[in-house]
Amino acid sequence: LHSALKRKDANMEKRPNWESPIQFVLACVSYAVGLGNVWRFPYLCQMHGGGGFLIPYLIMLLLEGVPLFYLELAIGQKMSRGSIGAWTAISPYLGGVGLASVVTSLYLCLYYNIINAWSFWYLFHSFQSVLPWAECPINSNRTGPIEECERATPTQYFFFRETLNISPSIEENGGIHTGQAMCLLLAWMITYLFIVRGVKSTGKVVYFTATFPYVVLFIYLIRGITLQGAFNGIKYMFIPKMEQLANPNTWINAATQIFFSLGLGFGSLIAFASYNHYNNNFERQAIIVSMINSGTSIFASIVTFAIYGFKATVNYENCLERVRLLLLNTFNIAEDSITNDNVFTWIEKLNTTYPVQFAEIENQLEACDLESELNTAVEGAGLAFIVYSEAIKNMPLPQLWSVLYFFMLLLLGMGSMLGNVTAIITPLRDFKVLNGVVCLFCMLVGLSFTTTSGNYWFTIFNDYAATFSLLFVVLIEVITVSYIYGIRRFEKDIEDMLGHRPNWYWKIMWTITSPLLLIFLFVTYIVNYIRGGTPTYQAWDKELGKTVVKEYPIFGQIFIGLLLVSSVSCVPLTALYDRMLLYILHGKKPICI
Repeated sequence: LHSALKRKDANMEKRPNWESPIQFVLACVSYAVGLGNVWRFPYLCQMHGGGGFLIPYLIMLLLEGVPLFYLELAIGQKMSRGSIGAWTAISPYLGGVGLASVVTSLYLCLYYNIINAWSFWYLFHSFQSVLPWAECPINSNRTGPIEECERATPTQYFFFRETLNISPSIEENGGIHTGQAMCLLLAWMITYLFIVRGVKSTGKVVYFTATFPYVVLFIYLIRGITLQGAFNGIKYMFIPKMEQLANPNTWINAATQIFFSLGLGFGSLIAFASYNHYNNNFERQAIIVSMINSGTSIFASIVTFAIYGFKATVNYENCLERVRLLLLNTFNIAEDSITNDNVFTWIEKLNTTYPVQFAEIENQLEACDLESELNTAVEGAGLAFIVYSEAIKNMPLPQLWSVLYFFMLLLLGMGSMLGNVTAIITPLRDFKVLNGVVCLFCMLVGLSFTTTSGNYWFTIFNDYAATFSLLFVVLIEVITVSYIYGIRRFEKDIEDMLGHRPNWYWKIMWTITSPLLLIFLFVTYIVNYIRGGTPTYQAWDKELGKTVVKEYPIFGQIFIGLLLVSSVSCVPLTALYDRMLLYILHGKKPICI
């Protein structure tokens, strides 16, 4: 036992540490502040009543986000190991909790870097005199624009056809998109360079990946509020629709957004904290990072809603202009009589004065409404690569704003990738698995997302690879710490590291509030999945020039089931394996653990 403890102490001494607490904070910020802050949170604000969504969001931050963030940092710093080693140290039967985190992080790494590949693709295409998504390309006969692009929009065409070269369904596959494959290779090469020396290289990189996105967001804020109609969007965000507080989905979405935005359950926070000095003040850092993350979501939403307002106003005025031209071409009216400001007055007047003529064009009249434009909620890739691109092309100097925006997306994505890969390589270091092997494996598997049906598989991973397993993993974590490891023992560990015990707020959250919330979210997810029927996805229909809803085929549904079960099953299977191993080694003798 004495020699084992000496070996453990020697390993602890060899373990690298962050050069300063600020490096650790920046690493957590770079990991936690990601694409979800830019494209998921604004969508939820828009869907759930603007400023009214901030109320449940901030409540859930206090009840769930900060306490669980604190808990994972404490575990990592105390055990000074990755997720597998940390939970195995608590009990051999709990090694599966860490393994489930690693499997979930592996799934995330497989598909997350394809988003960075898209960012590279758009960034490289931004250095052109005319942005390629600003107008439809000419057909092969040189007689006019490509029909698919005319039926859609130039920004949709560039994303679905030029970027993804997407197939009509998941069942129809084609070859690898060479350009996307090269961008994915570049993304993984940079990821590898960021982590090649472990915490030493990561600690240097985060100074840039954690701070520069804020510079770009601030520049975009200044530019955004000067755009025509920007305040229509900002006003829409901050005028709350309080009736949404009575909607249970508002609270559920607020809780899940906090959960995933902070990156709980992946093992990344435990891995980062394991490189801390033993007496590092992680309590203060947990509060700081949580507040920075939530503040960034709100800040990014202001920028996004300014862009929303600009785009909605442009679309609204274009609609009015089309109606104005239709009226001028139909009725004998002086051209300067009708303006965008009095279109609706003229519609009423002409409908009354010339009812027969007006009836002939009534079906051609568009319903122009600024509120409905602002109500159009878009999330994910649709917001990042279509809506923003649509707004950028209408700005003065669109190339400059395009380069800034997609460079910011790239840094946000790369910052999150550092945490995701660290969550894998830190536990695997004990098995002497090289960082390069992990990156090469993920890149080779990730090439499947560059095929014509790759975006549909990307959607499966994005929708089903993490949500269920993370809720389960974090639920097991908080129950284990509170009731198996013991809250009093955990308090003593914290006192040993910080010099004081956690106050009543933390203990109530860990033992009562957070477990109940997680159980509710976990059960709600299962119920919604069962009640949802056959899973569906959005497929691109080039004949209609828009996405249509399709059901996943049988093989897709089986794959979804495997994704849901594979990581979660690590917990009971590892416990069963350890129990059988102990039984084989010790027979029926009682074993003290």
